[in-house]
Amino acid sequence: MNDDFKDIGAMIESKNSIYIVPHIMMDGDAMGSAAALCRALRKKKKTAWILTEDKIPDNLMFLDEGLTTDDAEKIESPDLCVLLDCGEESRYPKRKDAVAKSGKIICLDHHATSKAVFDMNHIDTEAAATGEIVYDLLCEMKVDMDKDIGEAIFAAITTDTGNFQYSNTTRRSHEIVAELYDLGIDHNKVSIEIYQSEPVEKIKLHGMVLGDIKIFGEGKAAIAKVTQDMLRKTGARMEDSEGLVSKLRDIKGVEIAALLKEQPDGEIKVTMRAKEYADVSKIAQKHNGGGHVKAAGCSLNCKTEEAQDIIENEICRELEDKRHNKYR
Repeated sequence: MNDDFKDIGAMIESKNSIYIVPHIMMDGDAMGSAAALCRALRKKKKTAWILTEDKIPDNLMFLDEGLTTDDAEKIESPDLCVLLDCGEESRYPKRKDAVAKSGKIICLDHHATSKAVFDMNHIDTEAAATGEIVYDLLCEMKVDMDKDIGEAIFAAITTDTGNFQYSNTTRRSHEIVAELYDLGIDHNKVSIEIYQSEPVEKIKLHGMVLGDIKIFGEGKAAIAKVTQDMLRKTGARMEDSEGLVSKLRDIKGVEIAALLKEQPDGEIKVTMRAKEYADVSKIAQKHNGGGHVKAAGCSLNCKTEEAQDIIENEICRELEDKRHNKYR
């Protein structure tokens, strides 16, 4: 059961030193939500830091401005830790000790696979983005929101709704953004930073990956991979693969798209997207992953080729299940 914003706000108000922990390989929702909350807490004279464990993507660096640290000892004994957009240790593996030793833990999330296992929890699967949850919390706490907080929340919502194109976009998403305009946000500036500031290395990587797409499942599925060799040849980084899985899903006729990302240690991270009717969270959960019905992921400890076979088979089963149920 969810704790209400009034009680969560009271808990936050009673604490002085606070870590904000977004998930690994931050996307716009994780970083935007964290930046908005961190700025709000500092306005309330709290000692607040976003605790990270990997590099912030280049197109989200504009949200930082002195809010992040990768030093788990920045706050020796935090009174509180707020988990944002992540509800399990696998989403913050190198920070789990820092989280565990904090006085209290609050989880704010919108993933259906997250469980209410912390001291306080608000998991709203109807929210298009965790940024929407943070916005409602800040309203309940009567934070004097400003342009910077508003732009961070806008970044969270625009990215997790695919710039308001995805099916998770709701009337509430637009209502919140309308309210953000009243704060004087520059939505064009934020959009340019996020969507129109790509390094040439990223473009080269995308070209290489997209040139090796496999279409299968009677044209209803697409899969591609990013290898360490591709990164070396293009000079790109793994975070430059952001957005590739959506391009796979955008192919006409494709219902499920999957991108395999080979890590330096050999682990294969799998990102999946569905377009209309498939449930990729079912596939992710089979392999100890999680996410949403139309956006999910997991990790596999095997060779890239084996991982591709596993995911292809899982996708075909999901498509077949949906086809079978349709004609029952």
